[in-house]
Amino acid sequence: MTTTAKKVHEGRNVKRFREMLGIKQDALAAELGDDWNQQKISLLEQKETLDPVILKDVAAALKIPAEAIQNFDEEQAVNVIANTFNERSFENAFANNCTFNFNPIDKMIELYERMLQQQREMIEKLEKLIEKK
Repeated sequence: MTTTAKKVHEGRNVKRFREMLGIKQDALAAELGDDWNQQKISLLEQKETLDPVILKDVAAALKIPAEAIQNFDEEQAVNVIANTFNERSFENAFANNCTFNFNPIDKMIELYERMLQQQREMIEKLEKLIEKK
């Protein structure tokens, strides 16, 4: 069984990363320098492979590694997400990791001790009243 290496579309990956970062083509062009404009960025995003120097400059402007642009495969990313997460995965993540450290017996003992202390104070007051008479 042979597997063929799927060619990554570097220009499309530039577009995906740019959109994920919320950067417009004009802003990326301005970051790359005076000889770049929106149309040039649009053409760059249509190219399947990019010149290594341009790729490095674009990656630096986007503040991501050049390898991310070269190796990102949307199909694999979608497969990982589809196979990892389902509608109950977040629910389980929160429910299974909860530890409750509430012990009602401790609270009952504290309440009982306070009640005993109040009772002792009341007895002392009553004894003082009886002695005065």
